[in-house]
Amino acid sequence: MTASHAPLFKAFDLKNLHLENRVVMAPMTRTFSPGNVPNDLNIEYYRRRAEGGVGLIITEGTCVGHKAASGYPNVPFFYGEEALAGWKKVAEAVHKEGGKIMPQLWHVGAVRRPGIEPDPEVPGYGPSGLVAKGKKKCHEMSESDVADVIDAFAQAAEDAKAAGFDGVEIHGAHGYLIDQFFWGDLNERTDTWGGNRVERTRFAVEIIKAIRARVGSDFPVVLRWSQWKMQDYHARLANNPLELEQFLEPLTAAGVDIFHCSTRRFWESEFSGSDLNLAGWTKKLTGKATITVGSVGLDEAFTAEGAQGFLEAKPASLENLVARMENNEFDLVAVGRALIANPDWANKVKAEQHDEILPYTKDLLAKLA
Repeated sequence: MTASHAPLFKAFDLKNLHLENRVVMAPMTRTFSPGNVPNDLNIEYYRRRAEGGVGLIITEGTCVGHKAASGYPNVPFFYGEEALAGWKKVAEAVHKEGGKIMPQLWHVGAVRRPGIEPDPEVPGYGPSGLVAKGKKKCHEMSESDVADVIDAFAQAAEDAKAAGFDGVEIHGAHGYLIDQFFWGDLNERTDTWGGNRVERTRFAVEIIKAIRARVGSDFPVVLRWSQWKMQDYHARLANNPLELEQFLEPLTAAGVDIFHCSTRRFWESEFSGSDLNLAGWTKKLTGKATITVGSVGLDEAFTAEGAQGFLEAKPASLENLVARMENNEFDLVAVGRALIANPDWANKVKAEQHDEILPYTKDLLAKLA
């Protein structure tokens, strides 16, 4: 390894989490778990990325134990004896290779459509019954529904700790349930679960607090969040640094350890007048560790095109990324599609084997293991 990529391969420590490097495997929904249970192929998929040098793996989205959490077939659950036993095997395989791993805990909310497992009769759940602005097409959550979902997230985190995982990530991004509460276009509630930008964080705040109560103070809790939504790439929860600070403060106070700041292109500045990206602004305003993500190592950004939403992309320089790390803009770097094409991407970068890094192509979606 030359000095050019050294920042990517520095150790990282936070609470009881020790990482050998700053490379994180981004969560990527795969629908490769028939029966909603991790199988041997899932175990091998994650094991190979740990063997390939990834410091921290964040799993694909895993559905918490609520009847409306799932939105897609063959997505793994993070509840039930069989699924949890499968996830324990995944964690053990990753640890055996020297890696660390966290499950991403997920509830899709209003995105759910009738016909999805485990009960095809269950509709989508959302804060105001909206699936798009002005359109009421899902179940508007009651107080008891809210309490049930909060408990489901807390139970999943407790189960993750019991299964030997190294922390948890809460999926609060991309227009799924927690983000639907954040987003004024879908949260029109007038009770304590709605209101202004700060008041709309309460649902996430209570989930974070409930998780913290179950797992203790030393178990890392990551929150993934985004401005953009799958329903609207141009949506924004905060239009300037002041609004961003207002949004982040209650989440920080509730107990988030790391903010995973989802953008489609990590190199884009978040607000005019500054080169900082979303992870950079989040770190500056909260003092918390942050993960940047968005087309790392590739020359094309994520798109909604196609079933999986990925363009074909070629390897790209990491010079801009490393320069930002050297400036302490963010702490960790999440890599997605490049790790589908190259399970050993981290080791190849460390060894300066750039000519051996393969491009990402659509036909790889059928060969994720």
